[in-house]
Amino acid sequence: MEDNRILVTGGAGFLGSHLCERLVRDGYNVLCIDNFYTGNKKNLAALLNNPSFELMRHDVTFPLYVEVDEIYNLACPASPIHYQRDPVQTTKTSVHGAINMLGLAKRVKARILQASTSEVYGDPEIHPQPEAYWGRVNPIGPRSCYDEGKRCAETLFFDYYRQHSLRIKVMRIFNTYGPRMHPNDGRVVSNFIVQALKNKDITIYGDGKQTRSFCYVDDLIEGMVRLMRSSDDLTGPINVGNPDEYTMIELAESVLRLVGGKSKLIFFPLPQDDPKQRKPDISLAADRLDWTPTVGLEDGLRETVSYFRSLLMN
Repeated sequence: MEDNRILVTGGAGFLGSHLCERLVRDGYNVLCIDNFYTGNKKNLAALLNNPSFELMRHDVTFPLYVEVDEIYNLACPASPIHYQRDPVQTTKTSVHGAINMLGLAKRVKARILQASTSEVYGDPEIHPQPEAYWGRVNPIGPRSCYDEGKRCAETLFFDYYRQHSLRIKVMRIFNTYGPRMHPNDGRVVSNFIVQALKNKDITIYGDGKQTRSFCYVDDLIEGMVRLMRSSDDLTGPINVGNPDEYTMIELAESVLRLVGGKSKLIFFPLPQDDPKQRKPDISLAADRLDWTPTVGLEDGLRETVSYFRSLLMN
């Protein structure tokens, strides 16, 4: 198979492990690297004995010398609770990591995809957010290490594209959920499910009317693979996410419906710089990648609840 050797950085994480499984299933040889800051070897249990898969402990802030045909750069803690624990390291992971992976791609002439984020739009004035929107981001707030790190990584990708004709793909990922999410990552889906399964009160920040769009992990990985396979003239940035929009109260009620139990909703103040609304305009992905999400929220939540239920029982 052409372009057979694929590097996935952050491959032991939530998204990375699903991507590694998909690529191995598609017949590729996958080298996964992770420093296990938030990733977990258990996420890769099904692959560890597969001859097409190799796992290496490595931090992307240091150079890597390997021979590969494609690079998916996913390395970076992605939940506020994790990326705010060591904000300087978070910025270094995005920026130094991008420089190191772009340098590797340039040396081996690999195609490279950057897992960027909807956080580059900040707390948006435009709804839904199209790729042409430049965003409204606080450069000095507690979330800036992640937002600005990812924005700088996008800058580097496009500078390598213009300066060195590198074959780049930039994907802006909107809220994604599914099995293998970290149970303590502070994200709303995992929070609500774990609290409901433990019969604890469901904590909602603000009035619960702020909205998010939730994409099931299988849909997201399909979009990611399609973008990498697309023609070289499609660099992105391209939004990948589910445009169905839900308030936090609606999400909490869906989780409670699936889990049962007697949890009540309790309300706390909204954290600083938390966006009021987030919804992708995915017309570009639909047009250029023929991609739209297929898994509805209820079906995706059912799979996720079942994963967390077995995790908590173990």
